[in-house]
Amino acid sequence: MLLCIGNLTAQKVKAQDATSYDPEKVYQEPTDPKVKQKIAEWQDLKFGLFMHWGTYSIWGIVESWSLCPEDRGFTQRKGPSSATWAGYKQAYENLQTQFNPVKFDPGKWAAAAKAGGMRYVVFTTKHHDGFCMYDTKFTDYKVTSSKTPFSSNPKSNVTKEIFNAFRKQDFMIGAYYSKPDWHSEDYWWSYFPPKDRTESYDRGKYPERWKRFTDYTYNQLNEITSEYGKIDLLWFDGDWAKMDMTDIVGMARKNQPGVIIVDRHGKPEYVNYLTPEQKVPDHFIPHPWETCMTMGRSWSYVEKEEYKPARKLIQILVDVVAKNGNLLLDIGPGPDGEWHQEAYDRLNEIGAWIKVNGEAIYGAKPVAPYRQDKWGYTAKGKALYASYLPDEKEMKLASNVRFYAPAISNSAVVTLLGSNKSLKWKKAGDKIEVNIPEPIAQQAAGQPVWVFKIVSTGPITKTI
Repeated sequence: MLLCIGNLTAQKVKAQDATSYDPEKVYQEPTDPKVKQKIAEWQDLKFGLFMHWGTYSIWGIVESWSLCPEDRGFTQRKGPSSATWAGYKQAYENLQTQFNPVKFDPGKWAAAAKAGGMRYVVFTTKHHDGFCMYDTKFTDYKVTSSKTPFSSNPKSNVTKEIFNAFRKQDFMIGAYYSKPDWHSEDYWWSYFPPKDRTESYDRGKYPERWKRFTDYTYNQLNEITSEYGKIDLLWFDGDWAKMDMTDIVGMARKNQPGVIIVDRHGKPEYVNYLTPEQKVPDHFIPHPWETCMTMGRSWSYVEKEEYKPARKLIQILVDVVAKNGNLLLDIGPGPDGEWHQEAYDRLNEIGAWIKVNGEAIYGAKPVAPYRQDKWGYTAKGKALYASYLPDEKEMKLASNVRFYAPAISNSAVVTLLGSNKSLKWKKAGDKIEVNIPEPIAQQAAGQPVWVFKIVSTGPITKTI
């Protein structure tokens, strides 16, 4: 699962846990033409929405992890039921009887995400706690159970409602699914109290129990990939629940030809793209990759969230794209079925910038030197885009700027996106120097990123 929970301690723990695994070195390019085509389409989208939502939003706590009997910063229990692990688990699972998000309106979320420049969505169909946010036939620990107040709502099949609403906005659809399940008797068998996040028994001694669990996993993923419309990607989490994914992937791709598989830290053949978490790599990566990151500090809902400024989020997006990545930005819905107003505000600000500068993002390919100093470089067709990421106090462009552009023709036309006026420029070694008239500098003042467009006589060839 996602160990980084807007908490520096958790981020350090995740980094330490992952030191033995270098996904860049073991990445395997898929051979299925349909998968390769789907990945190429996904890469062009650049910007997606992640949502962690479950009964844990009622308490405003980290998703699932307080159930884990490990003594780590992100697993600490709080509240009146926290004295014993067994009592806490009982109280936590009883949240099912309180979950009633009556303000749930996925159409509103989809419209806000689209306006904010997002183009795909990944939703937690089931997190580690095992609570299913869809109408599964294989457990009653689900949002549509009669035990759950929201089950009587016509929108109770939350996953289906979300997927349908986002499809109407032309989003790619991703289903997050946790391989471990801390509610299942075939994972955390109550005969042996769990000691950590892994199954509570020796699967070698009790193979029939482990077989029941892997069958359960297979059956649930068969539901998701056969009963919930077109699914573009499966985002698997919880690498410690190691299981043979061959049959599951085969079934999923039979149901959904070309579906992207992201089995985090799993066998390389089932890791179709890499998933750095809560950080942006410091270098260009030639393989498909995606930074998953919280818009605030937490993956799941907290009552008083601290959201990153839109300026910072836009700069993160530009940084990611220049290094060949996508950005999956997380918002945690609340127990009433609504986002914080700040989430809508951030998306409005991001969307306003993308409306002007999106051509340097969508469908653009990174071009060397990718990221250099304050500049990020992408290209599309005959256009090179040089994006300048200013410091926090740098509110206006200087009268002259220089950036790397070694291969452009003498007749190239240079503009600043947002202005239709050609700018004067001259070559300066392997860079060009562009003159910025004061009226244009004033008009563009305060932008989080300034994007220069250089249109040459031929296509930009030095992309990946």
